[in-house]
This record gives sequence, structure tokens and C-alpha cells, in this order.
Amino acid sequence: MMRLPYVTAMIVVSCALAAGAAFAQSYPSKAVRIVVPQLPGGGNDTIARMIGQKLTVSLKQQVMVDNRPGAGGLIAAELVAKAPPDGYTLLLANVATMAIIPNVQKKVPYDPIKDFEPVSLVATAPLLVVVHPSLPVHSIKQLIALAKARPAQLNYASNGVGSSTHLATEMFVMMAGIKMVHVPYKGLSAATSDLLSGQVQVMFSSAVAMMPQVKAGRLRAIAMTGAKRSAAIPDVPTVAEAGVPDYEAGSWYGIAAPAGTPGPIVDLLSRDIAAATKSPDVIERLTFEGVIPVGNSPAEFSAYIKKEFARIGKVVRASAAKFE
Repeated sequence: MMRLPYVTAMIVVSCALAAGAAFAQSYPSKAVRIVVPQLPGGGNDTIARMIGQKLTVSLKQQVMVDNRPGAGGLIAAELVAKAPPDGYTLLLANVATMAIIPNVQKKVPYDPIKDFEPVSLVATAPLLVVVHPSLPVHSIKQLIALAKARPAQLNYASNGVGSSTHLATEMFVMMAGIKMVHVPYKGLSAATSDLLSGQVQVMFSSAVAMMPQVKAGRLRAIAMTGAKRSAAIPDVPTVAEAGVPDYEAGSWYGIAAPAGTPGPIVDLLSRDIAAATKSPDVIERLTFEGVIPVGNSPAEFSAYIKKEFARIGKVVRASAAKFE
């Protein structure tokens, strides 16, 4: 008699799995949408449209991009977190929605770990560390040495308080044991303008945005923030190999579904996305944009999100006053 509850539970689980598998076999029977936390034309939008085009072919159903900008990505993430878990509403998840906002803001209407089913990490986008030519710095080691010799006298620009560029620089400052003054701007354009004029001396920013200025000699590139060198600029070392071991930062893009989405659907999407990131045209386009294609499994993406959430949480807690 004691075995009855166990047997009943097993029957319920088996029925649920069978129902999920049957549902997945008919998926998709209508259009799928990828909700993007940004206006058309930005990096998130570009990634979503590339993946959407590939999925439209592999799934044999239209995959549309639904741009929902606002609140740094919170609006888009909340919409998907509360959507039906049927595989028809997906999120172009990024470092802001899954790691920065939940750590920086006090009240967030979703949990980045519990409210989503990670599908696949599409790509990572390391930042480029650039300095104004007037700064006598040609490497990360020289930047650290100068910052230690002139504590709190060097200024660094960011796209705004709590942005990926802000967090990447704060993590560098913390790990290198130096002090620099943060100068936040409302967007990349204003920050770049003051960097070019020498009003600020250092910036961790988009490689695509900075490389034209580097090639023109108006800025000097000294490092990349990724785990490995970029194929687009292989001569520029990573921050880790140039003097700060274990340092890694930057933006990233992935696909996530609402929690409870059937496993077979998540696995199907993950396999198709991984295949898309390995197609020559996607690799060429992403490399040109300074982005590194990934395409991994749900389990791997889940572990990556948890790692990023913890990593950024540590930076925010260590520099709490700087994120108010």
C-alpha cells in the first residue's frame, strides 16, 4: 500500500511527458515570435533577425521579430516570462535582461533563473578597450601602472550607469586593484564624442563602433574583454592574457522561452539555433560585427546565465553606490 503514492506520481509524470511529446510533434503549427528588447537596427535586433530567418526555414513556419524596447529590456523580458509556455513566444535574452537588471534594480517583475527555459546561447560580443592617443598607454599593464601612479585621476566613459560597458570597466577596476572615475553618458554617441576629444581617456565599448576610430588613429586599442581573441582583430590581446587573469566581460545574446515550455520543443529549437550559428553566412556576418557565434545546449546556456548572474551580482555588490 505504501507504494501507491509513488506509482500514482509516476503515472502522472509519464502522462505529462507523453502530453509534452505529443504537443512537440505538432510544433510549430503557427507563426513564432522572438521578442527583442531593443528598437530595430541594433545588435540585439540584428541577431534576432538572422536567427529568425534560419528558424523560418528549419521550422517551416514564419518566425517574426517583435521589438519591445523600454526600461533597459525589462518590458520585453516580463512579456515573455508571462507568456504561455508553448514555444510560440521567445525572448532574445541578453546580459541586461538576465543579469544586469535583476542585480541592479530593486523590484523586477520576473526571475531570470526561475521564469525562463534557456534554449541556446547564440553569440557573445566582447568589448574593445580603447584609450585616447594622448594617454601614454599601449597595453593593459601600462594602463594599470598609470592608474596606480595616478589614482582616481583617469576618467572612463560608459553608455550609462548599469550598462554592460559600465559593469565591464568596474569589474576590471576591481580585479586590477585600481581607481578610475566613471563618467556615464546617455548612449554611445555622446560617450564616443568626448572620448575622441580627450574629455575622457578610457572606454570599454563595442568593437564595431570603435574600430573605425582605431583604424583612423583617433583612438588606440589595447585589449579585448572576451575569453579569447576576436577573429576580426586577432592582434589585439584579451584583458586576461594581457595582465588580469580570469577577467572576462561583454555582451551576449541568446534565446529563452517561458518556464514550463515542453522539453522536446526547447531541444528542437536549441538544435536548430546551434545549426544556424554554424552556417557560413551567419559566421561571416557575426565575425564582421565583432561577435563570436556559439550555439550551445539548454543545459549549457542555463549554466552560463547562472554564472553571469552571479558574476555581475558580485560586481554590483562590491560597487553598490556606483549603481544607484
